[in-house]
Amino acid sequence: MAYVTGSSAGRERARPGGPGGGPGHGSGGERPDGAASGGGREDGSGSGGERAGSPERTSLSVRARDAIRQRIADRTYPQGARLVEREVAEELRMSRVPVREALRALVGEGLLELLPHSGVRVRRLDRADVEHLYEVWEPLAVQASRLAARRVARSAPVEPPGVTALRASLDRAEQAASDPEGAREVAAHTAFHEDIVALSGNPMLARTMERLGGQLRLLFGMREEPEHMRAQHAVMFRYIAQGDEESAAASTLLHVRDSRTVALRSLFDDA
Repeated sequence: MAYVTGSSAGRERARPGGPGGGPGHGSGGERPDGAASGGGREDGSGSGGERAGSPERTSLSVRARDAIRQRIADRTYPQGARLVEREVAEELRMSRVPVREALRALVGEGLLELLPHSGVRVRRLDRADVEHLYEVWEPLAVQASRLAARRVARSAPVEPPGVTALRASLDRAEQAASDPEGAREVAAHTAFHEDIVALSGNPMLARTMERLGGQLRLLFGMREEPEHMRAQHAVMFRYIAQGDEESAAASTLLHVRDSRTVALRSLFDDA
């Protein structure tokens, strides 16, 4: 497992410069700034395999980021867990360079946080974090639904391709509701909201939402998903597919505010 728990063995492995050193501070001859002192790849597969800025390296970094993000969302890496760069790289069967870049990117997304001396850990969401997240997500989600409905209306009588993708996400969420582990439902729930953003056709909104996406997935995985909230998805979809901007926006506002209430109740025992 690629993280360190609170056990004595975990604390031993978590020491800076020890066998399980974190990003930029592990074994293998790395300098404190995170650069490898050896000339080749860190997985021992030879030198020159990952040139800085190369498409291959960028692709590996994106793959590593997506894989780590998914493990955080499904709680394979639980909140507060210290991620060890070397072990994450071994688990993903990658060299440490793209893994290091992925960890740094996830710090920027707010899913991971830097430790005082070295390494990173999965961020713990406290009440203020959750409230701040909903304060930002609410207007963006409402605007995404409004823009998606507007795009549908302007495309009539031709249905934009994004409507088909959104309908498929809605169907997957319904099918995944019976999954006892909940991971598929979380993924489908997230995809539904992401597909609304995609249908909006606004690339700036998409980029902004992408930065929130990891935290939203983490939050969705932590709280319950009542049946009435799944039903709200169907209402949102209906208004978007009809091209009804204001109804789409209003139904999304209701959904996000209900989601906030459920999250606070699930995580912090709010009445």
